[in-house]
Amino acid sequence: MESGDSTGSKASLASSQSVPGPLFLRYYPEHRLMAWQPQGTLDDLMLDQIAEWLVHIEKAFFPFKRFVDFSQLTTVTVRTGHVFKVARRRAEQFRGVEPVRTALFSEDWVAFGIARLYESLMENTLIEARAFRDLAEAAEWLAIPVDVLTLKDEPVPQARKRCHKRSNGSASEIKIDAAMIFAETDFVN
Repeated sequence: MESGDSTGSKASLASSQSVPGPLFLRYYPEHRLMAWQPQGTLDDLMLDQIAEWLVHIEKAFFPFKRFVDFSQLTTVTVRTGHVFKVARRRAEQFRGVEPVRTALFSEDWVAFGIARLYESLMENTLIEARAFRDLAEAAEWLAIPVDVLTLKDEPVPQARKRCHKRSNGSASEIKIDAAMIFAETDFVN
């Protein structure tokens, strides 16, 4: 399979697992990739929920790549000042010893602008964030097949009892739910 070829067998075998936490999360164990495809309105609350969830996951598990796909957003109401606060908090709270990559994808100019802002705010931190308008470039940067980033597979359901309670879940519930998911995968040693 040539680099960037989205028809190769490895790409077609990619399958994700649904993950408790903020809505629209999925994990690809084969690629150690956590993907988030928020839908509807990206606001301060939604941004806070994913940031809090990441803090708890990062404390308990090995580093993983991140992919954020803004293509399903209908509105972006997140305040610019709030993006600054979240980026500062993420940089302070990230306790990894090696860099992690976060690819942020959007064809929409407003969401792409927010992604670029976050990218610039994360410079000189161990969270390597990069904004993309081209899916193939994001896949190449993350070193995974582009088909994975289309997020077209049907995630395997996990921990269904708690998946629907995430918007109001406490930090300890989030940590417990994540442990249930990743204990069944190759995510931890």
